[in-house]
Order: sequence, then structure tokens, then C-alpha cells
Amino acid sequence: MFRFTRPVFQAVKRTTGITGLAVHPNPLPELIKTYESTLTTVNALPQTSVYRQSVEALIKHKLNIVKTANGDISAAEKQLQEGQIEESLDIASDELALAGKMLEWKAWEPLAEKPEPGQWDYAGETTTATSS
Repeated sequence: MFRFTRPVFQAVKRTTGITGLAVHPNPLPELIKTYESTLTTVNALPQTSVYRQSVEALIKHKLNIVKTANGDISAAEKQLQEGQIEESLDIASDELALAGKMLEWKAWEPLAEKPEPGQWDYAGETTTATSS
């Protein structure tokens, strides 16, 4: 059985089959770089931020998957379960952009105005809004 190496595989892969999503020539190093940038960005958020805690856990898990794949794109794709590696890159880029926005928005701070009664009620579940 012939096994493609990473550069050969990407050279043979001419399209992702997804409109607007091009084949990346060297996706795993780019994915690692994006994950590490996301971790750096969320480190600027308070440690008590639920968003920071969630993103850190998820990105560290994904980063571990990519690093342990040892250059095997199909192994990384299979473990990430996000489709093609280019889709994982797209998702990672979106998360990095969102992390920057969360930092800009200071989403961990209390609301400037108290929410209207019932604003946070969904599907028959009532929640209590707290303000500091």
C-alpha cells in the first residue's frame, strides 16, 4: 500500500470541494500557530472568565491532537472531527478572531444596564439575572 507523505498528499489534493475554501499547502504548522495565538490571546482574559476556561481547555486538547499526529494530516483530521484540515484551520481562525473580540468587549464584566425581567428566560426555563 502506498502511503502519501504530508507534502505529497497536499500536492495531490487539488481542491477541498468546498466553495471558497482553498487547499492549504502546509496546514499543520499553520494550525499549531493559530492555536498557540489563541491561547496567548485568552491568557489576557481573567482566569475566572468562563469563556477563557472553556477555550483554553478546548484549544489545548486540539493542539495536543495536532502535535501528536506527527505530520499525518489524515490522523489529525480524524481525531479533530471537524472535516478536512482546511476546515479546522477556518474554525481555528474564527476562534482566534472571537478571542480578540471577547478581550475588546470585556465580556467578563457585569452588564452596564440591568436586564429586563424575562430577558434571559428560554424554553420555559427561568433564570435569575444577577448584577454586581
